[in-house]
Amino acid sequence: MSAREEATEAGGGHSGDASVHVASASSKGFCSVRHGLALILQFCNFTLCTQSMNLSIAMPAMVNSSVPPCLANASDARDTCNETLPGLWVAEPVYDWGPDIQGVILSALEYGSFLASILGGYVAGLFAAKRLIGAGLCVSSILSLLIPLAANAGVAFLTILRVVQGVAQIIVVTSQYEIWLKWAPPLERNQLVIFSISGSALGAFCVLLTGGFLCETLGWPSVFYVSGGIGCACACLCFPLVYDDPQHHPFISARERDYIVRSLAQQDRVPYRSLPIKAMMKSLPLWSILVCHFSVWWHMRVIAAYLPTYLHSVLAVDLRDSGLLSALMMGAVFVCGILGGLLADVLLSRKVLSLIVIRRLFTAIGVLFASVFSVFLSWVSGSLGVAIAFLVLSVVPSSFCQVGALVNFMDIAPRIRNPAGEIPSCSQPPSTSPGWSSSSSSAERTCRSGRKSRRSPACERRGCPGRRGWMAGAPLVHRV
Repeated sequence: MSAREEATEAGGGHSGDASVHVASASSKGFCSVRHGLALILQFCNFTLCTQSMNLSIAMPAMVNSSVPPCLANASDARDTCNETLPGLWVAEPVYDWGPDIQGVILSALEYGSFLASILGGYVAGLFAAKRLIGAGLCVSSILSLLIPLAANAGVAFLTILRVVQGVAQIIVVTSQYEIWLKWAPPLERNQLVIFSISGSALGAFCVLLTGGFLCETLGWPSVFYVSGGIGCACACLCFPLVYDDPQHHPFISARERDYIVRSLAQQDRVPYRSLPIKAMMKSLPLWSILVCHFSVWWHMRVIAAYLPTYLHSVLAVDLRDSGLLSALMMGAVFVCGILGGLLADVLLSRKVLSLIVIRRLFTAIGVLFASVFSVFLSWVSGSLGVAIAFLVLSVVPSSFCQVGALVNFMDIAPRIRNPAGEIPSCSQPPSTSPGWSSSSSSAERTCRSGRKSRRSPACERRGCPGRRGWMAGAPLVHRV
C-alpha cells in the first residue's frame, strides 16, 4: 500500500454501519479525558519552551550588570554589590563572557537535542511514553533550577548541563506523539495534537512578556527558578494524570473509551524491532516532511529568538515595546494554531476537503506567507507600519504548518508501532540544526547588527561597528 493510500485510510476512511456507530458514540465537546490530556501536554510544551528560552532572556543580565558599580565577576560581584546596595537586595553575579562563549552556551541545548533525536524516538517506542514524559520533564526542570549554580561553577559545567537538558527535552517531545497514536481519533487528531503543540507558542509569549521583568526586579536567577518550579509541578501532574492508552485510564467513561478504541481500530499497528531505514530513505513523503520541518522550524526559531532585536535595532522600536510586540505575535501564533486545528477537523469531518488536500493547503499557506513576506521585509524596513504588517503576515500564518506537514507523519505510517516517535525523531536533526547553527553564530553577529544610529548598549560598550542586519543576535541585546 502506498503512503498516500495509508494517509487517506488513516484520515477516516470508514464506511457503512461501523462508521455510523463510531460517530454516534463520540462524546462531543471539550469536557473529555482526551481534551484534558491535551491540556496537560500543552502545559508540558509550555514548560519546555520557557526552559529553552530562559537562558536567552537572562543572558543580557548575566553578562551586563544593571548596577553600574558592580562590574566584577562571579562571587566577587556579589560581595562588592552587597556592600553598596541598600535593603534586602542581593545582587546577582555578572560574568565576563565574550560573544563566542555566549554563542556556545546558547546553542548547547540544541546540540543535546540534535544528538539525542534518533535515540529519543526509539526509546519512546520501547518504554511507556507516560514515564518518559514525566521523567524527561522532571530532569529538565531540575537542571533548570541548577543553572545559576552551574554558571558559577564555570562555562564547561553550564554547557554540559544544557546539553543534558536538551537530551531530556527531546525525549519528552518525541514521546508525546506515541500518546496521541492511542488517544487521538482520526477526526479529532488535528485539534488535539495542535492544541498540545501550541504550548510552545504560549511559552514563548509568556517568556517574552515576563522574562525581562523578572530579570530587572528579582534578578536573572529568578527566571530559571520560576521555569524550573513550574516544570516540577507539571511533572507531578503527568505521573498521576497521563496514561499511555484509554483502556487503562481509571477515570474515563465507557462511552469515550469505546469511541476512541473503535475509531482507531483500522490502524492495527505491528511491533517492530528495528528501524526500516532502507524504506525510509526511499520514501518521498518522508523526505518532504523532513524538508518542511527544517524550513518551518528554522523560521520559527529565528523569529522566536531574534524578533525583539530586529524590532529594536532595525525598526528603532523601544526595547520595552519590542518585547511587548514580540510577545503579542507569539500569542497570535498560539491562537491561530489552535483555530487552524479546529478548522482542519471541521473540513475533514464534514468531508469538505480530503485529508491530503488539507495537509497540502495548510502547509502551502504557512510556508508561502512566511517565505514571501520575510523576503520582502528587508525592502520595507523604512516604514514602521508596513514592516510590522509584513512581520505579522510572516509569523502568524506560519502556524498553519502545524496542521500540515508537522502532523503528516501520523498519516503516512499509522501501522508502525511508533511512527510518531521515529519519524519526528528523524526530522529532529534537521529541524534542530537551525537552533544550534543560528545560536552559535548569533552572539558574534549581535555587535554587528542594527542601524548605525541605533546600536545596542552592548555594542556601544564593546565599540563594535554597526551595520544593517535582519534578525541577528536577539538574545544578547534583548531587554523586555
